[in-house]
Amino acid sequence: MSNSNDIEKRTITMKRTFDAPRQLVWEAWTQPGHIARWWGPKGMTTNIKKHDFREGGEWEYTMPMPNGKEFLTFGKYIKIVSPELIETTANFIPMTEGVTLVASFADAGEKTDFTFKVIHPTEGYCKQQENMGIYNGWGSVFDGLSKYLTTMVSQ
Repeated sequence: MSNSNDIEKRTITMKRTFDAPRQLVWEAWTQPGHIARWWGPKGMTTNIKKHDFREGGEWEYTMPMPNGKEFLTFGKYIKIVSPELIETTANFIPMTEGVTLVASFADAGEKTDFTFKVIHPTEGYCKQQENMGIYNGWGSVFDGLSKYLTTMVSQ
């Protein structure tokens, strides 16, 4: 049985403030046409294979890698509270499997406070992911989102 202390030990939390209103950040995070423009590590192209944005709906994105193989990401939406919260299962093959992502969006004037949690099945797996560079990986993704939001705000 898991308790809240156990969950804290299995969770990596990252926070950002995006220079865009919450509704715009929400749209960038939830609409396939936007997601394809920023999702993934710097320099990678994202292909949206499936995007059923509803509780119980599934998502699947692929990114071609330099070695000719595909980096596969997929999951199932658990909870959606528009425009505040998205909780989804997630797998990032070949690097990470069986995690839960929780993305929270809060108004901060004309900006958006964003909190992102990656909940791992075990504390050991969480530490392993931390050692593999999860902060840098997701940091690159959020940098891409930030740059993309700048283009959305200027339109």
